[in-house]
Amino acid sequence: MKTSSKKATSINLLNFRTPQMKAFHLSWIAFFLCFFGWFGIAPLMAVVREELALSKSQIGNIIISSVAITIFARLAIGWLLDRIGPRITYTYLLILGAIPVMLIGFSNSYESFLVFRLMIGVIGAGFVVTQYHTSMMFAPNVVGTANATTAGWGNLGGGVTQMLMPLIFAGFVSIGFLDQEAWRLAMVVPGILMVICGFLYYRHTTDLPEGNLKDLKKEDFADKVEKKASKVSFATVSKDYRVWLLFLIYGACFGVELTINNIGAIYFHDFFELDLKTAGLIAGLFGLMNLFARSMGGFFGDKAGMNWGLKGRVWLLGAVLLAEGLSLVLFSQINILPFAIGSMIVFSLFVQMAEGATYAVVPFVNRKAIGTVSGIVGAGGNTGAVLAGFLFKSESLSYSDALAILGITVTLVSVFSFLIRFSKEDEQEASEELINSIAEKNMEVAPAYLM
Repeated sequence: MKTSSKKATSINLLNFRTPQMKAFHLSWIAFFLCFFGWFGIAPLMAVVREELALSKSQIGNIIISSVAITIFARLAIGWLLDRIGPRITYTYLLILGAIPVMLIGFSNSYESFLVFRLMIGVIGAGFVVTQYHTSMMFAPNVVGTANATTAGWGNLGGGVTQMLMPLIFAGFVSIGFLDQEAWRLAMVVPGILMVICGFLYYRHTTDLPEGNLKDLKKEDFADKVEKKASKVSFATVSKDYRVWLLFLIYGACFGVELTINNIGAIYFHDFFELDLKTAGLIAGLFGLMNLFARSMGGFFGDKAGMNWGLKGRVWLLGAVLLAEGLSLVLFSQINILPFAIGSMIVFSLFVQMAEGATYAVVPFVNRKAIGTVSGIVGAGGNTGAVLAGFLFKSESLSYSDALAILGITVTLVSVFSFLIRFSKEDEQEASEELINSIAEKNMEVAPAYLM
């Protein structure tokens, strides 16, 4: 793997020394902890619901609030990344974002809980930082895999928190705390971990393979980077129809994942009459698929790009999204627990593959504004989750009906992926970059992973 001042052309998972791999590992760990804090309260909602006497409509509002603010946070942070870089951005996001995570325990009413849940949603913007940082560190032959893996392993936090938070809660109960105290204390744990990660990110990562933007200004390198980025305004990027199609598509995959993270445990708790720990463990299986599923989407996206160019990446995205929609409809109709678990795992596979395939396309839409494009597309995921939240808020719809409607919607959205087009110039530029990255590996395409 080339290291010094060039983008890496392979992913060496056991390498923790180069700037590219330090960014790779710390960015997925940071996003993992963001997810852990973001959805830490979700598997404990049955306890919170009982204590605060929350209605289904109020829980729906809480679900919406947890993802709504992230839309604006992702848009803002994408613009910020193009100007100050990922290192400082992630450091502040982790440390400041930990504050509402730890303070949500002070909630004593529906209104105060809603406000803290809204504030916690800002840390979901960590996804954009993770994608930006790996896009800056890895070459075209593996950038889709790098993006998908770091995001997927980060999203894994959404599954682990479903399993681990009920256990942390039970641990506090076992040493004598009441339920009302235990869920509050449990939320302090992810907050502390986020603060620690913030300091590690600042200390051990760089903005680019060449170094930090602040240091590189002395060599006039960063000035060129900033000048290049500033040529493309947010308004210019927002006029590209492909950005908004990807916004819609990402809402149909990541928006669905956020929704399941929010309602999964309470769905299995209520619909199948399971206890809190069992429901959390089952719901956590959905997120655990991120261990490899999102990486598969990025990996196959890279392979499609090598064989069929940028259009190959788009075709793969459309096919996987279609499979997601159909499998979600199937999951919504099953009322036998073992079959429901199996269909959920299949559905989860396609959800996360679609996410990885989306960000195998994103870096090629506008190379001069990767942060802004990533931010807009990332915000699409939260927009999808907000809209889905209204389905689950409705008193007239069961959760099964809402899931079926969501699956049909995803199936219809998959058609829009085939409207994404790249010019001959875009295809040629991507092809030249791929050839250059292959040349750096002695004219041999390296495997995506090296052990």
